[in-house]
Amino acid sequence: MLILAALPIAIWTCLLLGRGWFWWIEPFKLTVTSDDDAARIAVIIPARDEAGSIAQVVASWEAQHYAGPLRVFIVDDHSSDGSAGIARKAIGNSPRFQLLSAPEKPAQWTGKLWALSHGIEAAREFAPDYYLFTDADIVHAPDTLRALIGQAERGYDLVSLMVRLNCATTAEKALIPAFVFFFFLLYPPRWLRRPRSRIAGAAGGCMLVRRGALERAGGIAAIRGALIDDCALAKAIKRSGGRILLAAAQSSDSLRVYRTFGEIGRMISRTAFTELQYSSLLLAATLFGLFATYLLPVGLAVFAHGISRALGLAAWLVMSLAYAPTIRYYRISILWSLALPAIAVFYAGATVHSAVRYWQGRGGEWKGRTL
Repeated sequence: MLILAALPIAIWTCLLLGRGWFWWIEPFKLTVTSDDDAARIAVIIPARDEAGSIAQVVASWEAQHYAGPLRVFIVDDHSSDGSAGIARKAIGNSPRFQLLSAPEKPAQWTGKLWALSHGIEAAREFAPDYYLFTDADIVHAPDTLRALIGQAERGYDLVSLMVRLNCATTAEKALIPAFVFFFFLLYPPRWLRRPRSRIAGAAGGCMLVRRGALERAGGIAAIRGALIDDCALAKAIKRSGGRILLAAAQSSDSLRVYRTFGEIGRMISRTAFTELQYSSLLLAATLFGLFATYLLPVGLAVFAHGISRALGLAAWLVMSLAYAPTIRYYRISILWSLALPAIAVFYAGATVHSAVRYWQGRGGEWKGRTL
């Protein structure tokens, strides 16, 4: 029993001290180091059924403080809710924007990457130095682009921001901070910056990519079938010798609202089994790891006695302290940090659901389209 009780505290000690300080959130600073807006920037925004947010996104890019050559390509990806018409009205006569319609998707491409590739092709004559891939439900503070370029000019080929997801509903408060916590656990930002580290990851909501680095990595076509396209792009760039940087956003926010637990569960299950490389063995190992790391401390604290109970309580406390910086980043009650074991159960269920949908031939389904 003592050996079993010592397992969670050993795991959390290793995670706290030996996983690149993944739990310490360091928001990206909007520091503008130069007023020389010389780089040519092509922003590519794929949009599929984003009628509720696209006008605000257009306004966000119209307000960017960038005096250099900047072109924003919005690619309507077969929307059925009038997104293209709303975008066209919001753009008006602004020379900064170009509205495109994605052609029919070839079978070997995922939808988002096909839309991105169409935007990249349209931007070819513009000859950008950088592409910025962002989503049609994300707004950025006016200095974001200049700050991203400033970081890239320090030697990075991919600068990515984990945008601040909406966190207002009960479901969001319970599950969204944990999404960021688990993502940084898998892809510790400090390790990503190391050229010799084999770990590579990015957040698809905001990725500034040097054009030359994208071309060396084989272009978007090299990852055309990737379901987790942001991390696939980061891996391709790092393999080709590029440097990457990932940080939590300070002033880049998602407008998407998740009102129910089911909506967030579907978002998680879309790619969870893909992250496990569709391996049943890795699924079993993951479920065991979630049990030992998040549930066993609670079981020990409630049902064990003596030293075993004390070790379980200690592991639960350390877990909550590790989660606290993410909770603080989202500006919600610190008491949510105590709920991480229950939240882990939900994520375990979503992961199993992801595997079941894959086995049923429905993996990757999103907005009415599989891939």
